[in-house]
Amino acid sequence: MKIMVCYTGSRSARAALATAIERAKKLDAKLYLVASMEKGTEEEQKTIGQLEGALKSGEEQVNREQVACETHLLVRGATPEEDLVAYASEQGMDEIVIGIRKRSKMGKLLFGSTAQYLILNAPCPVLTVK
Repeated sequence: MKIMVCYTGSRSARAALATAIERAKKLDAKLYLVASMEKGTEEEQKTIGQLEGALKSGEEQVNREQVACETHLLVRGATPEEDLVAYASEQGMDEIVIGIRKRSKMGKLLFGSTAQYLILNAPCPVLTVK
């Protein structure tokens, strides 16, 4: 079984990872920690470094739990949510785990919701974690 975790190192992402680790142990699954960003220009190098650091930290946590894991940083030009759905489809993921956080109505209107997009468009079940 393949479980994809949308991972940025945020508090909600760490909660999602903890849940995914427990599920992976019970289901003998492999975890795929995946982060995505829209561009890869020079001004985004700081963000790339932060995401790479977050993925490395997440991978270390998974390894301590003796769960199989891969990490992937997607910089393919699409929006992060489009990238994540495409990657899940391309790799044949069985489940996606994503952390969610409370947002204001205005925040949802202005910025959209990656979790909402994944729930509506993912090729597999999506587990949301608070």
